[in-house]
Amino acid sequence: MQGKPPSSSVTHQEHLVRPQHTNAMNSVFGGEVVSWVDIAAATCAMRHCSRPVVTASIDAMAFLSPVHVGWIVCLDASVNYTGKTSCEIGVKVTAFDPVTGERHHTASAYLTFVALDSYGRPTTIPPVEPQTADEKRRFQEGQARRKSRLELKAALASRRHGTAP
Repeated sequence: MQGKPPSSSVTHQEHLVRPQHTNAMNSVFGGEVVSWVDIAAATCAMRHCSRPVVTASIDAMAFLSPVHVGWIVCLDASVNYTGKTSCEIGVKVTAFDPVTGERHHTASAYLTFVALDSYGRPTTIPPVEPQTADEKRRFQEGQARRKSRLELKAALASRRHGTAP
């Protein structure tokens, strides 16, 4: 299967924060940001895989600064790493006040998606072929995160089945 560079599926989305997106502190609900992150990442994954995808996991996500009504939230998603049927998408969330120009990195997340065939079963995807030094670094870091996720999955499964020490 022919590989693809990360640049072929990069996704950029923007959302204007409106009152219905906010909490009592007049800042955006974290769940709203998570939803936007999932959509941006899924769009990126579908572009890379040329198939429907489903979210398999979202790594820990920290909210670094509040985002207020009237600000614009920008989500940039890129394929970091691919396995046989899954891919890791990195999403960087920034927000800015269009009046003052104030800008903040507000969150980052790594999501894993699985590509599906026409029967809803996992199917092979094109490998990602990093081109730049930054893409190669993200690929190596994604590979390490995948290894950690698989180790955690195995440890949790063994505890569930009573085989852990």
